Amino acid sequence: MNGSVLITRAVLKNYKSIATCSVKLRSLIFLVGQNGSGKSNFLDALHFVADALRDSLDQALRVRGGFDEVRQRGARPADVFTVGVHFQIPEGATGSYELAIGPHPQGGALIQGETCRIAWSSPNGQPARETFFDLEQGELIRSNLPAPPASSPGRLYLVNASGYPDFRPLYEALSRMAFYSFSPAPIRELQVPTAGEWLARDGSNIASVWRHLARTHPDLKRRVEEYVGKVTPAITSIEGKTVGPKETLEFRQAAAGMGEPCPFLAANMSDGTLHALAVLVALFQPGNGSRHRIPLVGIEEPELALHPAAAGVLRESLNDASRATQVLVTSHSPDLLDDAAISPDSILAAVTEHGASRIGPLNGVCRSVLQDRLFTAGELLQLNQLEPEPAEGPREPVSRF
Repeated sequence: MNGSVLITRAVLKNYKSIATCSVKLRSLIFLVGQNGSGKSNFLDALHFVADALRDSLDQALRVRGGFDEVRQRGARPADVFTVGVHFQIPEGATGSYELAIGPHPQGGALIQGETCRIAWSSPNGQPARETFFDLEQGELIRSNLPAPPASSPGRLYLVNASGYPDFRPLYEALSRMAFYSFSPAPIRELQVPTAGEWLARDGSNIASVWRHLARTHPDLKRRVEEYVGKVTPAITSIEGKTVGPKETLEFRQAAAGMGEPCPFLAANMSDGTLHALAVLVALFQPGNGSRHRIPLVGIEEPELALHPAAAGVLRESLNDASRATQVLVTSHSPDLLDDAAISPDSILAAVTEHGASRIGPLNGVCRSVLQDRLFTAGELLQLNQLEPEPAEGPREPVSRF
């Protein structure tokens, strides 16, 4: 990855079905596991941070049903849930950010703790300087900022601290993380025009994003068209189309007996083609070629509605996109993982034990099998043999709260 903040570890506690979790992340991660094993909850924890930074804590909780729906059901009444990340900044810094959300005495929730540390190394590798802040119960208790900004009720302190250059890259990276779960219906419908800088979670503004991509990054547009053409070979090009006050996409598709490709509106395209296009636009959308890049894209089951033969094209596009953007995907597809080149370090496995999710790196047996190339990850997934390391194995610290 170039020029973007990279999240190197995610640390969760009491988040939905996940009691504890501390896992390393890379530029491309596949989250695998059976239905209900916690894969989506893992992505949603990072999505929660982005929502809380862009909007407010209250809004981030309300869209998820409230505090009691987010905190793990098995937690004690006084317990908090925490979401934390470790990260690298291209300017040569590393750091960590963590927030803890607990119950409010009068109902609802409050920010029990929020902490951030960023360290810059000197050329010889020794720590040169560090900048930090720590809040407890909404009050700033430690900081080395020259003039610490005041905290705002219901708002994360990182929002205020982003006025300082040291914290700005982290704020922009976390608030711009984007997460997707696509279905063909919103993509088929005529859409209200938008600015088109970011793709909506369900793809409902894809026509505007496509126009913006064509205008600002024609090279990315052509790359997406090439991938779509591999998924649906007859497609030669895709253009934005105005229909009264709304807009849609027009696909040019070769047809037998026709000298020129025939135009088809999105409403007439197959589910697989539309889903594949949405995934590709999420990966290569306009922000990912500029300083306002989307540093992390999370996608639920990108292989949905795709023919198994297209899995290799999808895998190629994920690898391609991960050179500029961190990519996390959940998957049930053996075909997507059927590649001996996929590193065991790129796979996180999720299982459910005693009603709680356990998410971790592959266990030693899986890693050995993959490293020796006895099976591919897809073949092990088909056999239901992709398992995380045992709970009693080495554990990383989970949270300071």
